[in-house]
Amino acid sequence: MRPERVTMTGRYVDVVPLVAARHADSLWEAVKGKSNEELWRWMPYGPFPTRESFDVHMAKLEASEDPLVFAITDKATGQAVGNATLMRIDEPNRVIEVGGIVFSPLLQRRRGATEAMYLMAKYVFEELGYRRYEWKCNALNAPSRAAALRLGFTYEGLFRQHMIVKGQNRDTTWFSMLDSEWPARKAVFERWLDLANFDAAGRQIRPLERN
Repeated sequence: MRPERVTMTGRYVDVVPLVAARHADSLWEAVKGKSNEELWRWMPYGPFPTRESFDVHMAKLEASEDPLVFAITDKATGQAVGNATLMRIDEPNRVIEVGGIVFSPLLQRRRGATEAMYLMAKYVFEELGYRRYEWKCNALNAPSRAAALRLGFTYEGLFRQHMIVKGQNRDTTWFSMLDSEWPARKAVFERWLDLANFDAAGRQIRPLERN
């Protein structure tokens, strides 16, 4: 099945179809300014110097079918705090990639960030029936590489001189998760996300990798 504009409901966040008129205001407030320029370092677009340029970008994301873009909204505030996409959709081979991930400071290192990735993986494997779920990033992007491994993706190799992004060479690291691996990984996600895994101050008791 091809991914659709569905809502994925969690305890801390919801993953919802991106609608510029609904999400652009809160996303702009969360990612604008020089303090957030690092968010765009590894992306093919951004940073955005003006609200107008950001709105043009949001309109393009909303209209896109591949990548199919979702906003991540905080359950407590209802505000969009990030976005992520399902992309490079290969229906015949049942392969799909998660990418275009922008987590604002309001989402970084929060339970909702991990939950959003769990919800998307669950949708891909359980609702859509895909066999292979991919994660790719610039080989120099150490935080993204670490995130892929933390989330349970397996490193598969380096594609040298794979792309040119913002005028610079990009060697790309490839990671994947398979449908046969998902049940065990799902259990790890759910143990980590359980309220019992956090103390009164909201600190995790066991890291995701050790669950």
